[in-house]
Amino acid sequence: MTTPGRIEMITGPMFSGKSEELIRRLKRARIARQRVACYKPDIDLRYHRTAIASHSEQTHDATTVATTAHLKAELWPRMDEVDVIGIDEVQFFDEAILALAVELVHQGKRIVMAGLDTTFAAEPFGPVPDLMAIADEVTKLSAVCMTCGAPAIHTQRLGQSQELVVVGAAGLYEARCRAHFRPFLDEHSSEQLDLPAI
Repeated sequence: MTTPGRIEMITGPMFSGKSEELIRRLKRARIARQRVACYKPDIDLRYHRTAIASHSEQTHDATTVATTAHLKAELWPRMDEVDVIGIDEVQFFDEAILALAVELVHQGKRIVMAGLDTTFAAEPFGPVPDLMAIADEVTKLSAVCMTCGAPAIHTQRLGQSQELVVVGAAGLYEARCRAHFRPFLDEHSSEQLDLPAI
């Protein structure tokens, strides 16, 4: 009988250190002589095409995949050679990532995933809430509010785009606390739209 695996979810807003924590755990697994495979969505090319990268410039080699099906196709031939699977920016994957995570955990694999829990509009982001629900361990990180320095749980988009996915980093997004988070900003006005923070 296969020993059950483990699902670990690392979440929080942008600039909270999610990728950094994922990299830390994967490096520790390697130190423990565990065999690691790491994946990221092909939409995220901000810092490095063949690695996950933190805002603090730490990196870890990763395979870029387009969908959950692509991830599975890349991983399956290597299953006997992998103990730990890391997945960054998991919010960009489709809902099939849940079934894959369950399948992997029943095969005795440790899956460590990192991703945003909410969108710029403070709504649940993709499969992350459901992954949090099935995880053995959830680590929810906070960032630092760029307005007042308090703990920040929101990702503030700077600009008027209402598209769900606009990949970017500093300059396009800021971390904000509840008091200073505004889901929709008018970048051409000195006033923010008066919408309640969620």
